[in-house]
Amino acid sequence: QVQLVESGGGLVQYGGSLRLSCAASRRIVGIYTMGWYRQAPGKQRELVADMPSDRITNYADSVKGRFTISRDSAKNTVSLEMNSLKPEDTAVYYCNLDIGNTRTWGKGTLVTVSS
Repeated sequence: QVQLVESGGGLVQYGGSLRLSCAASRRIVGIYTMGWYRQAPGKQRELVADMPSDRITNYADSVKGRFTISRDSAKNTVSLEMNSLKPEDTAVYYCNLDIGNTRTWGKGTLVTVSS
């Protein structure tokens, strides 16, 4: 089974930027969606952004205009560029891979935005 490994989390000040990356442990073939979810303390996990293909992107309203998702199908990676970060962006960010009915999660990376 494929594994996802995230990197790039950390502590950043209000208005700062971070880039998250996620790599799959093996080549992925076929139609799949890769993306990012986040879970803040006491809240449910929510979609941040995903890519059902190399050209289609979906974003949560709360991050539109600030975050940019990208994926490299040749390398089986997905990245999330986060700008103009706010304290409410503080959460554990999880990489996600959907292939058919199979959903895989990374272990998560913590993003903390100080005010």
